[in-house]
Amino acid sequence: MTEARRVVAILVAAGSGSRIGGGMPKQFLSVAGRPMLAHAHAALTRHPGVTDTVVVVAQGEEERLLHTLREVRWTHGGATRRESVARGLDAAAELGATHVLVHDAARPFLPKAVIDRLLASFDQTDAASPALPVADTLAAAPDGKLGATVPRAGLVRIQTPQAFRLSVLRDAHAAWPASEEATDDAQMVRRLGVSVAVVQGDAVLEKITHPADIAAAEARVGAEYRTATGFDVHRLELGEELWLGGVLIPHDKGLSGHSDADVALHALTDALLGTIAAGDIGTHFPPSDPQWRGAESGQFLQHAVGLVRAKGGTVTFADLTILCEAPKIGPHRAAMAARIAELVGITPDRVSIKATTTERLGFTGRGEGIAVQAAATVRFGGVFA
Repeated sequence: MTEARRVVAILVAAGSGSRIGGGMPKQFLSVAGRPMLAHAHAALTRHPGVTDTVVVVAQGEEERLLHTLREVRWTHGGATRRESVARGLDAAAELGATHVLVHDAARPFLPKAVIDRLLASFDQTDAASPALPVADTLAAAPDGKLGATVPRAGLVRIQTPQAFRLSVLRDAHAAWPASEEATDDAQMVRRLGVSVAVVQGDAVLEKITHPADIAAAEARVGAEYRTATGFDVHRLELGEELWLGGVLIPHDKGLSGHSDADVALHALTDALLGTIAAGDIGTHFPPSDPQWRGAESGQFLQHAVGLVRAKGGTVTFADLTILCEAPKIGPHRAAMAARIAELVGITPDRVSIKATTTERLGFTGRGEGIAVQAAATVRFGGVFA
């Protein structure tokens, strides 16, 4: 009888990543427009052969994790990578896993083809790891001086995710000496006497450790970038609430429109739709349709983001220029950037909010309305699209 296979991916993201700098654990740093962790999590969760994904996160990083991924299964890590993986294995067992993929969040760009090869290996083996052949000349360097070369025939560079039958990897962890650390799980399984198969890895799976690795990783994956603009205007009227950039701003007047009239979100929605040549906001949410009367404009923006993602795009930057005499935008700039970042799925440092006046010229200068010019940059393509 064929085994009913249930594969749970364990995404190890509990390290401090101190060598890369940036003021936060490296798995949360932005790479190619998204937090490093988000790339790997998306690749695992959308693969049809992966049943569930569990993120192992350090104590105190729960809020940052939930802000990054929102809906996510997670568990706390330990003091070492080995302890973190062990806790991930416990979580996988609770989810009914028969097999697991153990992946390091520091390898954000995970091609579907690598996962395919690992899952296929379960038909012949209980353990497998992706690897690449060694191309460079290897040599010993005792005392900082070049020594004899090392034959590279048969040598490989090990990558993750590594694939295991759950029971095999749990046995390996149980047998491993508590006083000794392991750099990966495959060596633990090998010490148990279990053969580990090698499948073809991928250059884009290179680990990110130092700041220069980020630019190198982005260059490896390749992508097309598109930028489009949006423009919108709404009238200011007494008795209306002023929603701007997803934030309710105290003011004696508010913007008038069929929805909540958030002119900033409307302009950005049009900019995103422009990157996929999908018309404008009125095409998708006609003002004549009563269901959008008073609607929150955030849902319009999220709809546009969803259409972009369906086309294989990832929003990497948003830039908005608000034209008005009042209210003052400066006190609300940070809140707007945070809200737009949340709606779009990027970090606030990738949202630019600027404001200017028209020197009292025109309808904005007379305080009759607010106008917003928005631009959005979207990345398409790459192995992780």
